[in-house]
Amino acid sequence: MTVITTREKIKTYVISMIIPLALGAAVALLTSRSMNYNDLVKPVLAPPPILFPIAWTALYVLMGISYGILDVKGLHDSDTKIVYYAQLIVNLLWPIFFFMLKWRLFAFIWIVLLDILVIIMAVRFYKKDKTAGLLQLPYCAWVIFASYLNLAIYLLNM
Repeated sequence: MTVITTREKIKTYVISMIIPLALGAAVALLTSRSMNYNDLVKPVLAPPPILFPIAWTALYVLMGISYGILDVKGLHDSDTKIVYYAQLIVNLLWPIFFFMLKWRLFAFIWIVLLDILVIIMAVRFYKKDKTAGLLQLPYCAWVIFASYLNLAIYLLNM
């Protein structure tokens, strides 16, 4: 069994958090000019626009911490990594479909795929490490809520 130093653990956690944060920031920059959230008719439960970058930053940090926990403990396998990166890619493509391309119905179908992948990821993480799995519960809740928003916005803006 390989002993991981504190410095190596910190490096693992930092890298695990930087990856989703950096990719999320890149997509936000890419889609920022086409975001028309304020111009859309929104459902009653729609949050103010300022909440989205705060929520996504927190969720990407939690995602990175969870991934880091599994990495530090040597609990990753290829299936876990595939699900993690698949959900991250699906996550990062959603704003392109919704905001840039304005494919709102397709974006809803896409976010349902994300819902499924995030739940699968959370369950797999939980089976390997309870803390890693539980840290994904806010992400699960947020993506399900985002699915509601996506569908409601599609229906209200047809």
